[in-house]
Amino acid sequence: MRRHVYIQDWLAGGFAGSEKVLAEMLMARSGPIYTMVYRSEDFQGTPLEGATVFTSAIQKWPKGIENYRKYLPFMPYQVEQFDLTEYDTIVSSSHAIAKGVLVNAGQLHISYVHSPIRYAWDLYQQYLHEANLIRGVKAVLAKVVLHYIRLWDHSTANRVDVFLANSDYVARRIWRTYRRQARVLYPPVDVARFDHTQPREDFYLAMSRFVPYKKLDLIVETFTRLGKPLKVIGGGPDFEKVRALAGPTVELLGRQEDEVVADLMARCKAFVFAADEDFGIVPVEAQAAGAPVIAYGKGGSLETVIPDRTGVFFGQQNFESLSRAITIFEERAAQFDSSDIRRHAERFSPERFRREFEAILQAAEEAKRSGRNPETAVLELQLENL
Repeated sequence: MRRHVYIQDWLAGGFAGSEKVLAEMLMARSGPIYTMVYRSEDFQGTPLEGATVFTSAIQKWPKGIENYRKYLPFMPYQVEQFDLTEYDTIVSSSHAIAKGVLVNAGQLHISYVHSPIRYAWDLYQQYLHEANLIRGVKAVLAKVVLHYIRLWDHSTANRVDVFLANSDYVARRIWRTYRRQARVLYPPVDVARFDHTQPREDFYLAMSRFVPYKKLDLIVETFTRLGKPLKVIGGGPDFEKVRALAGPTVELLGRQEDEVVADLMARCKAFVFAADEDFGIVPVEAQAAGAPVIAYGKGGSLETVIPDRTGVFFGQQNFESLSRAITIFEERAAQFDSSDIRRHAERFSPERFRREFEAILQAAEEAKRSGRNPETAVLELQLENL
């Protein structure tokens, strides 16, 4: 068996999308994990509990675990300090700096890209405006740092043998950013933990981190103005800002246990998702619970929601567009079948992910051993159609 190792940007923000992908990778092929920082208590009771984890020097820096994002300018250097020379196959799970790990000519590097660094590329101007970094010394410093990160990020694409993308949307962004082709491998969704047989009740549901690009403020404001019942799960820096917009029909529940999430998804009238997301695991989870999805028609949602079968799209991130989509959904609510929605979600199961991930690893490793191009071997690999 070839020695196998994983690189993750950081493991300190809870068991969310990229961490769930990493956990399924480990189930397909075990190996140690290298990461910038690791907060073990965040992963108690998850598949990552007890994993073998090696961290960077940032782990021991002042408030390195709590405020690791403030050390972003140092992360390119730190990820290059990991000594991985004893491993044959390196898999990076990257939405920031993990793909920049140093490798040698004899090693195989497969990078699963959740997104090129969004705040350095696609969301650069939006990030600067939302962080109020338009003028002044701090703004200049932030722009210089992000310019440096873009240069470094682009140069490290040559360290990757095979790019995997979590959606066609991200594959197109990988091509635009790095001029490299990527094989799409949809993330795993734990479909089995959701019950799609419960009767639907008269409330809508939204769930997300409270950060600007998730557009929870738009959802809460819209349902407040329409006077329709909405429950919102999640926490984050924008929680108080969003709560100030909430009227009497909107209930902010904060962070909730998985059992509560699954129960609400099983009973909600529909799930509302307003973000321009790279893939979006949560809308697929809602569909696993048989819930129709009212989604912003851009990004990964276009690949996971089928209009008029599993959900309804709205075209603009504003009140008029979202409220019109809600009206259309309510007019057509009877046509949505929970069992059919559930069947669609099953196409994103963890079993499918592990099977395809292992097939990709084998194809790339065989190509590397035989002197062929691993990227070509993976792109030409025939897998069952989703």
